[in-house]
Amino acid sequence: MTDTIKDPGFEASAALGDAQRRIRRRYAAERRFKFFGLAAILAAVGVLVVLLFTIVSSGYPAFFQTRIALDVDLRDPTLEQADPAKANYRKIFDDALAASLPGITDTKELRELRAMVTAAAPYLIRDRVVDDPSLIGREVRMELPASDRIDQLQKGEIDRNVAPDRRIVTDNQIAWYDRLDADGRISAPFNSGLFFNADSRFPELAGLWGAIVGSFYALMVCFFLSFPIGIAAAIYLEEFAPKNRWTDLIEVNINNLAAVPSIVFGLLGLAVYIQTFGLPRSAPLVGGMTLALMALPTIIIASRAALKSVPPSVREAALGVGASHQQAVLHHVLPLAMPGMLTGAIIGLAQALGETAPLLLIGMNAFITSAPEGITAPSTALPTQIYIWADSPERGFVSRTSAAIIVLLGFLVCMNAVAIYLRKRLEVRW
Repeated sequence: MTDTIKDPGFEASAALGDAQRRIRRRYAAERRFKFFGLAAILAAVGVLVVLLFTIVSSGYPAFFQTRIALDVDLRDPTLEQADPAKANYRKIFDDALAASLPGITDTKELRELRAMVTAAAPYLIRDRVVDDPSLIGREVRMELPASDRIDQLQKGEIDRNVAPDRRIVTDNQIAWYDRLDADGRISAPFNSGLFFNADSRFPELAGLWGAIVGSFYALMVCFFLSFPIGIAAAIYLEEFAPKNRWTDLIEVNINNLAAVPSIVFGLLGLAVYIQTFGLPRSAPLVGGMTLALMALPTIIIASRAALKSVPPSVREAALGVGASHQQAVLHHVLPLAMPGMLTGAIIGLAQALGETAPLLLIGMNAFITSAPEGITAPSTALPTQIYIWADSPERGFVSRTSAAIIVLLGFLVCMNAVAIYLRKRLEVRW
């Protein structure tokens, strides 16, 4: 019986073929990985683009407000009184409105005509006269906000061709709108009231100023509480605390608190600050203290990471020239880690700015028609204002809700941009 003689060249070519097949499979797997990764990125970008386009397209009309110009006759005898605020501004407004469209005498038609302008028009005329008494005795053209239904008509959100019983404007109002537009009395300037008016029951007058001021106060309270406490806690845990089971337990709990749902912090703020200590409900003080609880874990974790990034040689050099441990940390390590700490603090504040659930639980969703005068005054915040408008039945609040989201996203982008700038500007490369 003879043994089979194996050709060495054949074995080498077979091994080479197997290696080439494995290489081709590896390259094919790498191409598939790149394809799926690129597809995932494109899908994420596509969803983000659709989301932003939906928000912007829905909120863009709210940045412009339809106004109707009326010639207001301020030569009324009641305006000659010592207090111009007590004049009959309802009659003054009705006369100006009737003069803009002469010939309307029917009571029902007059009500329809009055509904074309905001219901607060007499008060707006009164406020302007009180602010500038020199207007008394003259005829002044004033641009007053149109009502929400006329604003939607002007922006094309109401179809004129549908049946009258299926739209919120009547045929008379459409005809009168066309006449006013032909007379040059209709305009749609930039809606500065969206930023400088407080909340209102009327969509055409509602603004974000009260929510912006409330968010500012709450963030200031949050910053002045969470930043020094977070920095001090990070320095102690990273530089001075002994490594034992207690510090390990504290570190684990800090990491866990960073993942706790924000509504839990709202329940804690409600139970401790309001029910136990009796602090005022709906106040930016309580809101800022509640947000500080939520921002603390983020600030501590980011600050510890910034301290760890400082090379040990800095500490060793300071200790080598006679500095104490405390001096080495405070005079040498801390200044080098501060850019990272500031970045973490800004990111934590940006996260707190967008939180809604904690503020809802402590009552910062009340209907407030003026900006808060301090940190203990009732207030709302940008996220809760968005929630209030989204829950409103009036159609005009739909676009204002999206506009408020755009404003909130703008603040968040600015805060994150500041964090990136500080990190790039102040960081030290080793």
